[in-house]
Amino acid sequence: MAEMWISMGPQHPMTHGLWTLKVKVDGETVVDTEPDLGYIHRGVEKICEARDFTQITPYADRLCYASANTWSHAYIYAAEDLLEVEVPERAEYIRMVAVELQRVASHLMWLGAYCPDVGNLTGMVWCLREREMMMDLLQELGGSRMHYNFPRIGGVKRDLPIGFALRCRAKLKLFLERIQEYEAILDESTIFLVRTQGVGYAKAEEMINHGVSGPNVRAAGHNYDVRWAHPYSIYDELDWEPSVERPSIKGSDCYDRYRVRVEEMRQSALMILDGLDKMPGGADTHYQSGDPAILGKAPARAAEGQTGFHHFEDSRGESMFYLAGGGDGRGKHPYRVSIRSPMFITIPYASKCMIGYKIADIPAIMGSFDPCIGETDR
Repeated sequence: MAEMWISMGPQHPMTHGLWTLKVKVDGETVVDTEPDLGYIHRGVEKICEARDFTQITPYADRLCYASANTWSHAYIYAAEDLLEVEVPERAEYIRMVAVELQRVASHLMWLGAYCPDVGNLTGMVWCLREREMMMDLLQELGGSRMHYNFPRIGGVKRDLPIGFALRCRAKLKLFLERIQEYEAILDESTIFLVRTQGVGYAKAEEMINHGVSGPNVRAAGHNYDVRWAHPYSIYDELDWEPSVERPSIKGSDCYDRYRVRVEEMRQSALMILDGLDKMPGGADTHYQSGDPAILGKAPARAAEGQTGFHHFEDSRGESMFYLAGGGDGRGKHPYRVSIRSPMFITIPYASKCMIGYKIADIPAIMGSFDPCIGETDR
């Protein structure tokens, strides 16, 4: 049978965003793939170079529509590195709560979208039901539904609302119970297991060589988590360990990538509960550095050609921000902004994991890597 190229995207449900996967098939078997990205490229890095340090946070929010808080926090840490800003301990705890709530919401969005990919509509409804609880909590913190603009250089926008800790604990305890419902309808579903087990093998060594990180590489048994390997914020003060799967000798399959994210949601919920218990309170604690001259430091720091850098454990892997100061000659703007997207690295690798499988396996394989095209194209 003659080989031929077919195009999946940019509107195909498999893509989980605007991009095209070109697939070369021999009958029903995939023999080659070629990802085509760039449909929604917005030039965020160049836009940020024309904004001052406080105006960049909303742009970072929009790098990923499913995980806005993790990206804005990643930028803030890089800006604080450049400006040498100290952050109060309470603010760091609040940041951790916001980021881990966002991680849970992001993974729920992924699982809710992945279930229909493999023929389970109930899972989508259940996951979005729990995601609403996380979105309600995040909305209390940031004031908006998706793009929160919550972190600030030196702290966060506002302190925890009155009664937030009680509401957060109640919703997370309910969520921990409902995770078992996900496992019941998926781990005991013959259809789900057939579509995911033994499909889309990816070896840890290959992923490391390609630069793949986050849940995808931990699903292959490689224990690397930025929060654990290079602790930032207050992660080293919490009682937790990264979620890591033990795959077969062939590598991790779609099922392993599903399991690691379910365990990571459970771990994030427990981390938030632990953080709420350990969060310092009282009249002497602050959610901002209290230094009105933070931005006044920008010209002095940035005019010297200083740089700021931070790598962050995003919901989809290791994200990075690099800032160089002195953009407008007065130090108010960054001279250069460079962003490392984990999915920009992962998608080309994931597309090669489809070779040798059937066309029907493509949605299961690509969906298991949790693509987000907003951060990929930037």
